[in-house]
Amino acid sequence: MRNLFRRALPKVAGDAGQEAVPDLWVRCGRCREMLYAREWAEASKVCPKCGFHARLTISDRVALLLDANSWQELDSDLRPTDPLGFAPAGRPSYAEKLATESLDSGQSEAAAYGRGTLDGLPVSLAILDMGYFAGTLGSVVGEKIARAFELGIAERRAVIVVSASGGARQQEGVVALIQMAKTAAAVQALGAARLPFISILTDPTLGGVTASFATLGDCIIAEPGAVIGFAGPRIIEQTTGEKLPPGAQTAEFQLRHGMVDQVVARRDQKAIIARLIRLFSHATQPAQDPTASASTPPGEPRVVAAAGVQ
Repeated sequence: MRNLFRRALPKVAGDAGQEAVPDLWVRCGRCREMLYAREWAEASKVCPKCGFHARLTISDRVALLLDANSWQELDSDLRPTDPLGFAPAGRPSYAEKLATESLDSGQSEAAAYGRGTLDGLPVSLAILDMGYFAGTLGSVVGEKIARAFELGIAERRAVIVVSASGGARQQEGVVALIQMAKTAAAVQALGAARLPFISILTDPTLGGVTASFATLGDCIIAEPGAVIGFAGPRIIEQTTGEKLPPGAQTAEFQLRHGMVDQVVARRDQKAIIARLIRLFSHATQPAQDPTASASTPPGEPRVVAAAGVQ
């Protein structure tokens, strides 16, 4: 009789830093607290108990940063190919893995870019997503990042890039590695156009992404607790045989050592980025001559009488 009034509890499955009871609850990936799914989603997937920032999708990031209905994605039809014909013995080929990743994630690549507004400010936004091939930097991801900077230059927009990546995509070999140089050159071109670049580092930002555009921003913002570095902690420990100190490679560690400018919680990111863009935009305007006359045509020389001279 005592089992008549017991109902079977749903199994809890984990993914991307949190565990979920479908439709109702999620379990925090850090403190293990059970959270009401709707409230957790409304808090941008930040645990209200311990502040853990779970990973976001591209659509989550757009909703977090941009004004409603302002996002216009560009070049969503770009898809990766298999330039090396990568097919390791006894394992799925790169082409097969691409098909599986697209089916599982519903995405065509690990990055999206486009135009939108942030607090009314026109921006070019690019976002990397760990949900597709661990956010790795391949030919299409690199091309989209570069095009985000080209869009910023063409339309005089600030550029924001949100990074979440395991590094360069090994299955594309040197084609992936050259994206580091290409994206770094795009950053330099934006700087030459005197437009601001805000880089947001999220969990994790590693490898070739860290070694290229992600750490070249005019202002580098990191999310709390994000793992940021070149090689991941496990790779370093396996290579050197030594354990890293506690907290090494976290956003807070990088802040203390001058590698990032600020650690910013999600609830504050939009307001702080808007303030930064306005500050940068003001700083990059040509200096105005306070003695200039509004009636003087542009480019025409003006004659200003010296003090005491009639």
